[in-house]
Amino acid sequence: MEFRPSSAPARSAAISPVTVIVVCAITLSLLGLTVLFSASAPSSSGPFFYLKKQLVGFVLAITACAVVSRMNLDYLRRYAWHIGIGFAVLLLLVLIPPFGKQVNGARRWLNLGVTTLQVSELAKFGLVFCLAHYLALNQTRIADLKRGFLYPLAMIGVFTALILKEPDYGTAALTLAVGLLLLFLAGARWRYILPTLALAVAGFAVLVANNPNRLRRLLAYLDLEGNKTNGTYQLYQSLVAFAVGGGGGVGIGQGRQQINFLPEAHTDFIFPVLGEELGLGFTLAVVALFTTIFIAGMIHLRRAPSLFQFLLTSGALLLICLQAIINIGVVTGLLPTKGMSLPFISAGVSNLLLMGILLGVLINSDRTWGRVTLPSRGLKLGTVAV
Repeated sequence: MEFRPSSAPARSAAISPVTVIVVCAITLSLLGLTVLFSASAPSSSGPFFYLKKQLVGFVLAITACAVVSRMNLDYLRRYAWHIGIGFAVLLLLVLIPPFGKQVNGARRWLNLGVTTLQVSELAKFGLVFCLAHYLALNQTRIADLKRGFLYPLAMIGVFTALILKEPDYGTAALTLAVGLLLLFLAGARWRYILPTLALAVAGFAVLVANNPNRLRRLLAYLDLEGNKTNGTYQLYQSLVAFAVGGGGGVGIGQGRQQINFLPEAHTDFIFPVLGEELGLGFTLAVVALFTTIFIAGMIHLRRAPSLFQFLLTSGALLLICLQAIINIGVVTGLLPTKGMSLPFISAGVSNLLLMGILLGVLINSDRTWGRVTLPSRGLKLGTVAV
């Protein structure tokens, strides 16, 4: 696929699509803070424990957003391979004691002394940046099996394998999906992508079949009622929360599911808490806000001046929207139970930091697209130089 830079003016409307995205993100964040106040109630560390941590996360996210929004991302491409290798090393360190912290049998957190960092969250963006850089350099060779598909697939495979090793199947699946979608958007052939996708699904199925705990959870998911006191307890309580909330909700602070009923009510399962306390109208509003983010992002992408900028911004948009789809699908029973944060709403500093970086990329593109910029020294866009 030959990428044709947009000839649209830098500002074609009074309100840019990215402004709409930022407003939606702020709205979701404020809604998340409101619900977290309730979800913090049963914490042994105090009723404001999660709320305080979330506020710290927002400060870091806003700082990261401000920094990224002002950076010269085309200049940063000089260090694309350093960024990719750096994140791969961090993912490897997570697996090695004492660098990695183990919680509930999984090593997903890098021990920083005073706090921990879930490296896989930020590594997803590292992969997107490297892929966008590589595919833009090789845009005239995308149809080639080796340079246009196998090489970038190897990059995706390294990140996915390291995340699987933690283990974190949900994040690994999201990383693989975003990587393959970027290959598709860059113009990779369907005859390469579809067999790869089929092999990936088969590979995940084999991993689940050979993991007794995950296989048990999957089989339990197929019989929700029969396993509501064991394998599907969390999902069952999630659905109860939505049912109790009904159309208008029981009121902020009046929900009961987060009080020793619904595990992880402040992180992966915060959406049911929102449904119970604020009702169907607010849950549909959350879905509408994420839908608006996606549509506005698609409109914004039409102005992309280069393949690198197009793929980088597409990756940022996909990381936000696909993660939201997976979280909402899980807590409503449409997908098997798998821990994944709801962007901008769930508690978690690492994911908030990632969201700040992704918003920074979108704001950066809104600020710079439409300007005539020369490629950075050492980069020959449209060639196969690496």
